[in-house]
Amino acid sequence: MADVQTSTSHRRNGKSAAAFRTISEVADDLEVPPHVLRFWETKFNQVRPLKRGGGRRYYRPEDVALLQRIRELLYREGYTIKGVQKLLRDGAVRMPTAGETARAAQSATPVKGGHAAPPAEAPATAAAATAGSAPGDTAGEVRRALDELKSLRKMLAEVLPGR
Repeated sequence: MADVQTSTSHRRNGKSAAAFRTISEVADDLEVPPHVLRFWETKFNQVRPLKRGGGRRYYRPEDVALLQRIRELLYREGYTIKGVQKLLRDGAVRMPTAGETARAAQSATPVKGGHAAPPAEAPATAAAATAGSAPGDTAGEVRRALDELKSLRKMLAEVLPGR
């Protein structure tokens, strides 16, 4: 893509990684329409952007990190909204602190035009917890998913013989 990040401490738009961002900036980086972010706010009470005059939203770095994780769980890992709500409620998806998000934002690549490294947090699934590959290791992720599917197939064969 034409957008290249020249400095690790600044985003493509020239803002610091720790700066508050508008809904259009976040939507652009996450490659989702702004109405999806507004919908997610209604479904995930952990996402609480600041609202200024006229209802204009400003997302903190930790809000953006949480939205990136929600997007990943919904779009890449195939969770439903109720499934992600349960993960957040049960603490399986840890909320990043402001310091962690600032450090991650300085070292992470933007989502648009590629895949950002996932934030450093506890794995969401048992299969991810047992694998020892580096974050962003696509081949490792595929292997883990395949292993999990094989395990599920075996369990189903035991429960539903003759299928």
